[in-house]
Amino acid sequence: MREWINIAKPAILSVAIVLGLLVEVHPAHAGPKETLTVAGGCFWCVEADFEKVPGVSEVVSGYTGGKVDSPTYKQVTRGGTGHYEAVEIMFDPAKVSREKLLHMFLRSIDPTDAGGQFCDRGASYRTAIFVGNEKERDLAERMVAEAEEDLGREIVTPVLPKKKFYKAEKYHQDYYKSEEVVLFTRFGPTTRAKSYKKYRKGCGRDARVRQLWGNAAPFAGS
Repeated sequence: MREWINIAKPAILSVAIVLGLLVEVHPAHAGPKETLTVAGGCFWCVEADFEKVPGVSEVVSGYTGGKVDSPTYKQVTRGGTGHYEAVEIMFDPAKVSREKLLHMFLRSIDPTDAGGQFCDRGASYRTAIFVGNEKERDLAERMVAEAEEDLGREIVTPVLPKKKFYKAEKYHQDYYKSEEVVLFTRFGPTTRAKSYKKYRKGCGRDARVRQLWGNAAPFAGS
């Protein structure tokens, strides 16, 4: 019996190793990810805010809602393209709901401003929620109505049909945490991360959001 066990041990060990390798090569599939597309003024700020949210796997800055294919940052901010500065928020609905993200989004912007956001003026900086179907539209409209009731003021952030999303130039992605040095900024030579922090404060984003939403503002000052 002992001889049989001694012979079997290497075989059992080999099977265990193979099974372990198969588990590593074929990990359990994660749940399906969903995407929420919103425009909240400067996309650096919206990206920085929502990448902090548990359950959000990635936020991508880009352009959507307009009529020009593959627009550039200069084209969009100059006007005439119809595009918004927007973000795609990729999230795991098992960890954070679309409803919660919409609740947070509406309280992280000034949804009463139809002309832009904070110090950024013009059509490309307007706010919007983009939806892909009737279920998403119903939810978004309900969240807007709830936010309007909480705020006690008219909300002008529209709910719009989702259009093709164009990813912004590489240097815009994760701008808020980039340590790359930029020589020519309004603040002189500095890293993108430091420039972003000064821009956000100087633009008055958090001050205005706190003024509007008080303790309900999820990101102001974070």
